[in-house]
Order: sequence, then C-alpha cells, then structure tokens
Amino acid sequence: MINFRPPETRTRPPAGWQEVRSSADADLQLIKNRANKFKNIADRELENFLNSASISPFTGPVITASAANTPPAEIDFVKKLRPKLSEFRRANERIKEERGQFGEFDWEPIRAFKTRLKELEVEIKGTSSSPAEIFEGIKNSEFVGKVKSSLKSICKEPEETKGVPPLDVPELLAYLVRQSSPFLDQIGIRKDVSEKIVESLCSKGQNKFLLHSLPGGGSSLIDGDIMSDELDLRIASVLQSTGHCYDGGFWEDSTKQHLPGDKRHVAIVTTASLPWMTGTAVNPLFRAAYLAKSEKQNVTLLVPWLCKSDQELVYPNQLTFSSPEAQELYIRTWLEERIGFKADFKISFYPGKFSKARRSILPAGDTSHFIPSRDADIAILEEPEHLNWYHHGKRWTDKFNHVVGIVHTNYLEYIKREKNGALQAFFVKHINNWVTRAYCDKVLRLSAATQDLPRSLVCNVHGVNPKFLKIGEKAAADKQSGQKVFSKGAYFLGKMVWAKGYRELIDLLSKHKTEFDGFNLDVFGNGEDAHEVQSTAKRLNLNVNFMKGRDHADDSLHGYKVFINPSISDVLCTATAEALAMGKFVVCADHPSNEFFQAFPNCLTYKTPEDFVAKVEEAMSSEPRPLTPEEQYKLSWEAATQRFMEYSDIDKILSSETTLDRRRRKGMGKSVSMPNLEGMVDGGLAFAHNWLTGNEFLRLCTGAIPRSRDYDKEHCNDLHLLPPQVQNPIYGW
Repeated sequence: MINFRPPETRTRPPAGWQEVRSSADADLQLIKNRANKFKNIADRELENFLNSASISPFTGPVITASAANTPPAEIDFVKKLRPKLSEFRRANERIKEERGQFGEFDWEPIRAFKTRLKELEVEIKGTSSSPAEIFEGIKNSEFVGKVKSSLKSICKEPEETKGVPPLDVPELLAYLVRQSSPFLDQIGIRKDVSEKIVESLCSKGQNKFLLHSLPGGGSSLIDGDIMSDELDLRIASVLQSTGHCYDGGFWEDSTKQHLPGDKRHVAIVTTASLPWMTGTAVNPLFRAAYLAKSEKQNVTLLVPWLCKSDQELVYPNQLTFSSPEAQELYIRTWLEERIGFKADFKISFYPGKFSKARRSILPAGDTSHFIPSRDADIAILEEPEHLNWYHHGKRWTDKFNHVVGIVHTNYLEYIKREKNGALQAFFVKHINNWVTRAYCDKVLRLSAATQDLPRSLVCNVHGVNPKFLKIGEKAAADKQSGQKVFSKGAYFLGKMVWAKGYRELIDLLSKHKTEFDGFNLDVFGNGEDAHEVQSTAKRLNLNVNFMKGRDHADDSLHGYKVFINPSISDVLCTATAEALAMGKFVVCADHPSNEFFQAFPNCLTYKTPEDFVAKVEEAMSSEPRPLTPEEQYKLSWEAATQRFMEYSDIDKILSSETTLDRRRRKGMGKSVSMPNLEGMVDGGLAFAHNWLTGNEFLRLCTGAIPRSRDYDKEHCNDLHLLPPQVQNPIYGW
C-alpha cells in the first residue's frame, strides 16, 4: 500500500495586527480599482455605440479620443465587438430587402414601439446625461410603466380570494372530527355520533362562516350533507386564498404513474392457481379473460409459483410443472376449452409458499415488485387480507392509481372452529381491517357473510363457467322435446374438510335419520378430513355414498336433479351457482352467503332442520323450472364483469381523465387542496405494518412461514430472479 504524505511546507511566524490590516486594505483597494476600470470601459463603449447609432444604423462604433488613449487590451475588447455589429448590419439589410418585397408591417404595437424608439433617439441626441441617467429615464418612462401594469394584470389574483376570513377553532375541530371518523369508528365511536359532533361544531360557527357562502344569507336550518359540503368549500376557499396547493399526504407517494396512450392497464393478483381447483384460482382467471375481452384495457394476471415440493402437496393427481411456461400453457388450455374464445392477457408469476397450517399459499417477498412500474395503473387484489397479512414491500396504493380488493373467504368462520378460535378471530378481524384499509381504495365483498371491512360494499362479481350454462340450455331443450333429463337423485360436491359444510350435512342427516329412510346422497370430494368424515358417516350408519372429487361439469353429474349444500362457511358458493346454471334444484341454508341465489325459483332455502327435510322432499318430488334468458345472463361472467366495473368505479376511471389530469386542469380541486387526515392515518397504518412485517421474530409469532419475507434460492432458479440481497441491498458501515 502506498502511503500518501503531503508535501512539506515552510511555516512563517504569525503576522501582527497592523500587517494584516494593511494587507486587507491593499486588497480592497485593488478590487475597487479593477471595478472602476471595467465600469469606465463599459461607459465608453456604450457612449460610442449610442453615438454611432445616432449617425447611421449601418456604421460601426466610432473610436473617440478618449478611447484612442486606452491601453491595447481595451482596444482589443472594442475590436471584438466589430464582427457582432457587422452581423447586425447584414441582418438589417436583409430585413429591409424583405420589407421592399412584402411591404411594411403596420401592426399597432410595433408602430408604437418604433415611435417610442425614435423619441428615445432624439432624447439621447439632445442630452449630455450619463448612461446611468439615460437608463434610469428609460426605466421610469411611460412605456415601461404600461408594460409593468399589463404584466400585473395577467398575474393578478382573483377577486374572490381576497378578504376570506381565517379558520376559527370550531371549523378546525369539525374538519378534524369528520376526517377522523373511520379511525373513531375503529375505536368504538359510531359514524352517526361523529356526524352529530361535526354538525354541532358547524352550527356554532355557522354565523361566522357558513352564511358567507350561502346565497342571500342562507337558512339557519342546514342538513348534514349541505353542512359537510359547505365546510369543504369553506376550507378550500381559505386554502386558495393563501395560494396553497396540496399534492399529497404526509405518508403518501404523490408520484403515481400517469400512463400514456389510449389503453389503461389492469393487474389482477390472486392467491392460487390451476390446477388447484379452488375459487381463488378459477374466478380471477375468468375475470382476467372477460376484462381482456372488451379490449378497453390491457390485463395481467399475477399468480403464485410454487416450488416442486409444494406443488406435490397442493396440485391434484401428482401433477407438477418444471417451469412457469409449462404451467401457463396448462392454464391457457384449460381456460380456452371453457370460454370458447382466445383470451388476450398476460400471465405472470410471483414466488409463493404453501402453509400446511393455514392450508393456503402465502406470498414470499414483495408481490407488488412483480408488476412493472410502467404497468402499475389499476390493481385488483383477490383476497386482499390474505395477500397483505405478511406483505413487506411497497404500498399498493402508492404504486397503483386505484386498488380494488375482492373478499372471497370468510376467514373468521374458519378460525372460530379451531382451538382458541374466538381469541384468534378477534385478532384476525382487526388485522384484516388494518391491512385492507392501508392497502385498498375500495373493497368488494361477494356477500354479507364476510366481515364488514373499511370502504367495502356487498356485490357478487363472480359468474359461472359458460360450459354450465350450455349444459342447462341442453337440459331445457331435451325436456321440451319430451326426454327425461334427470335420472338421479341428490348429491353434494366440495372439498372434503369439515368447514366446507360436511359437519352441518352429517348433523342434519343423523338428526332426521328416520325421515330420510330410503334417501341416498352421493358425495364427491377429496381433502384433508376425508378419512374422518367418512368414518363418522359410517359410524352413524348414514345413507351416504362417498366418491372421489371431480369436475362439476363432468358428464356423470348431469343426471342429478338436486344439489344439497348446507355450508354456512362459504362467502359465495361457486358450486351452488353452477348447479343453478345447469337447471338443477338447490337446497341451501337461509344465510347471507346464499342471498344472491334466493332470487332464482329453483333455489330452496331452509331455516330450521325440519325445514331442511321439507325442502329436500319438495325438490325430490317435483321438477325444476328451466332458466329464463334474464336468469342465465345474471349468472354469466358478462353480467358479473359489468357489475364489477360499476361497483369498483373502474368504468369511471377508464372512461374519464386520470386523477392527475383532472388536478392539472382544475388547478385546485377540493380533494387536492385539503390535506386528507384519513389518508395520513392510512399511510401511518401502512408504515407501521411494513415495519412490523420486516421483523422475522414478529412474523414467526403471528404464524408466517419461516424465511418467507424474501423468496429463496429455488424460486430464483425457477423464475430466473436475482437473489433478494441483490434486488434489495442493505448498505451498512
């Protein structure tokens, strides 16, 4: 190693005070002399230029006697100006020639400007003032004054922003309480109570500020909505009067993507993939296909990729894939066989791991990283709570312009069936509220069977496979031609776990064994609890025939007339919708999860065990009615996609300007002008969640898969990813 040693310097003894002072005075005097020298040169050159302009506009600068006695350096400075002035003369000559061809310009401002220049030239000729005085006169002239007044009128503030009184304490408190209403609701203060508090505060300050904005003084009786709007306008006017423009929250990223071009981009992120035949694998796939069918937007479906060891645990019939390309081919082939058209959308994969304890796939690493920033426009999170329990990465609402969550699963119902279920359900309920509020702009719940989440509403945005509707159409045609359509009795189909309705089914059959004497039920399904379920039914001597699970559209199931589904843990049972589409009877519980199906005449709901027996007997002794065209459309994916676009607000977003464009066009809108306290709270929740999920110990305490904060080496090899240490380096000292 070469050691650098600075060169030795000779030190001198410290100078005395008088020596330092005299040196500083000499330096200052030298600076002043040089400044005066340059000032004199500038004055002489300006004087020469003005003199030459007074003689002829085409002659060069005249060197006066004073300039003749100047040093050579100053003469060189003047000589350098000659090429510039010669270019100016040539340009003037070209302009004169063009004037001769096209005539003089007679625009009023130009003519006034020429007149003023001529007056200025006369003044310069007839005065002996210094250049500084000449320029001071130009600055104070009437012409310059008019220019200044014109510019001031352009930049003039609007009259309505003047004289706006400042906010007082009741106004600030009213706005604070109203913006905090979601947070207050979380801690037990109902929304109607907070609205009354806001109304009370507004009424106190009503004479001070509300009457300013009401025409003719307004009325003293103002309802809540008008009061809220007036408060918004009042705060917006105060902010506008101060010139404040707010473009983002304390916790928010105000640099969201503004995508060029005609098409927007929709990214659908889900928690499962084919060949696992579960709702979160099938329904998002159909959603992507039918969204892409409209060709109004580009669509990407992001599904989990499992390593081979996890594939063997999850996928049926020991089916595994060596690469994402092979699984994508399987998915597309399966889909196109059922929808009848080629779906033009992209399929991407993110690293996932299977949790045996939760019987579900959990993301490994930052899932949002696998949607490129150029495509980060609209995100659809299938099961947003599931995706974000352990999400440690970029906030979805920061990366995307609009984020919609779709709730598929009633997790609280499943958890309550486990050991210490009530306590676990309490914590999971609040965690679900936390993550959906922090990461979603809007949440759609398939039925009221799910927990009430922030910014959520109930709407069934799922349809049925078109293949089932064709089976129903064929059954109706065969029946009309006199053929016997249903030759078999009742059946049940579903994953064989206790929580999927098997507990309720065995309880109902065992309690009314006498009434069901001679009644046989065929059950199709595979699952972790298969052995225990079958043993229990055999021990109770129930007339139940257990068979292996199969596709609901299988030919062997077409002849069954009655589908029995006693489950109350489902959010919206896909098998129930498929049975109705095939023209069968459905016997199900009177439960919020079945509310959508109750409008169909072939859906028979029961409230009590005795009512269950009566509905089964009714279905077995009668024939189902064929579906009308309206009922068929209601079950279709076309109708489901239309409902989804409407209730998620995506149709408004796709058919209008982006939020950023509206903000730029309006300059200052109500939502842009006011700092949103609710957004700041949501950002704080997201920040806290990101910090907690970054701690491996806390992740393990809450049930996360070990070392799932980042993807592992096997995922890197399968998906051709850089190691997480390279993707997200940590720099230290």
